[in-house]
Amino acid sequence: MAAVYAPMHAIVENAEGRTPLLLTCEHATNFIPAHLQGLGLTQALLDDHVAWDIGAFDTAKLLAQMLDAPLIGAPASRLLVDPNRDLSAHDLVPRTAEGAPIPGNINLSPEERAARVAAYHIPYHTEIERFLAARPDISALASIHSFTPELFGQKRPWHVGVLFDHDERMSAPIIEILRQDRDLVVGLNEPYPAANGLFYSVDRHRGARAVVEIEVRNDLIRDAAGQKRWSEILALAFQRALRGLIA
Repeated sequence: MAAVYAPMHAIVENAEGRTPLLLTCEHATNFIPAHLQGLGLTQALLDDHVAWDIGAFDTAKLLAQMLDAPLIGAPASRLLVDPNRDLSAHDLVPRTAEGAPIPGNINLSPEERAARVAAYHIPYHTEIERFLAARPDISALASIHSFTPELFGQKRPWHVGVLFDHDERMSAPIIEILRQDRDLVVGLNEPYPAANGLFYSVDRHRGARAVVEIEVRNDLIRDAAGQKRWSEILALAFQRALRGLIA
């Protein structure tokens, strides 16, 4: 029998924000229901980047305040089901965490998988759809993420990555502003390219809207001081992009 999951509503911040930009955070929390016993993982792994994007949602909340923009975050860990993956993606429900097996995700029944999708993936995207339908003025979407400084022994030198595809209306001015700071290492479609399925959420909801995904290295936003600094850096870049978009 499949486990019973209570559907979780998306986290909505600054819903009345007047700026025509919707911020999203697909990996906002590391919440896992108690009855799943952490999917059999250690607490250290559950607190690490494999379970969520460390610092991303707190940074996004500050950015939303600075820009007076609405923000929607996913309420549960991506280890349960990843809201930034298509329902057909092989890693929608990950089987490993940096190579370590996830016992609670191995041999998952189709019923269990569907229950997780219904509880965590569908409500999140339904809320984004509902919000955008109620706010036809929203002309841009931006997804806020963070990444680990090292993965599988490979150092990742970028302080921030800007992910984009054929639509560079948001990304180009953001990159221009970020690169004015000579101390910043700015990655273009780094550490992940937009083309490998990691652009799913913004792509799903874009319509005719301008879109971008931002990745901040998580050692830079683990505390309040870093989150404040990076929200200010991003706010300046987003303000420049929005001026060009709205003009």
